[in-house]
Amino acid sequence: MLTGFPRRGALALGCVAVALIGIVGCTSVTGGTATPNTKVAPAYRQSVSSSVSESAATSSVRESQRQQSLTTKVVRTACESLATSSKNAIDKVNEFVAAYNAGRSTGPAEGPAVGALNDSASTVTSSLSDVLSSQLRDEFNAYVDAAHAVANAIGTHAPTGEFNKRVDQLNDTKTKALKLCMASF
Repeated sequence: MLTGFPRRGALALGCVAVALIGIVGCTSVTGGTATPNTKVAPAYRQSVSSSVSESAATSSVRESQRQQSLTTKVVRTACESLATSSKNAIDKVNEFVAAYNAGRSTGPAEGPAVGALNDSASTVTSSLSDVLSSQLRDEFNAYVDAAHAVANAIGTHAPTGEFNKRVDQLNDTKTKALKLCMASF
C-alpha cells in the first residue's frame, strides 16, 4: 500500500499533466482576419448609447427627487417652528390681554409675553434659509418684525389702539405665513 510521498507525487504529476494539456490545447492559432460585423455594430452602438442616456436620465431624476426631499424637509421644519413658537407667543399675549381687560396688574404677564414674542421671532429667524421661497422668507420676516413690534408695545406700555394695531399685524402676518406653508406641501 502506497502512502505519503509517492501518493502525493502521483497527484502532483497528474495535475501538471492536466495543466499542460490545457495549455497545449489552447495555444492553437486559428487563421483569418478579425473584422467587425458591420450589420450588428450600429445596433450595438445604439444600444450602448441608449443605455448611457437612460442611466444619466435616471440619475438626474434621482438627484432631483433627493433635492426636493431636502427642500420639503427644510420647509416643513421652518413652518413647524413658526406654528409652534407663534402659538406659545400668542398664548402669552392673550394672558397679558386677559389681565389688562380684568383690571389686574399686567406686570406679571408682561415679561412672559415679551419673552415669548422675542423667542418666537428668534426661532423663526433661525429657521430661515435660501431653500425657502422668497415669498415665504418675506412672510417669515414680516412675522418676525410684527412679533418684535408687539413685544415693544407691551414693554413700552403703548396706548391700547396702537397695541391692537400691532397685534392685528402679528395675526395677519402669521396667518399669511402659515397659509404659504400649507401651500408649500
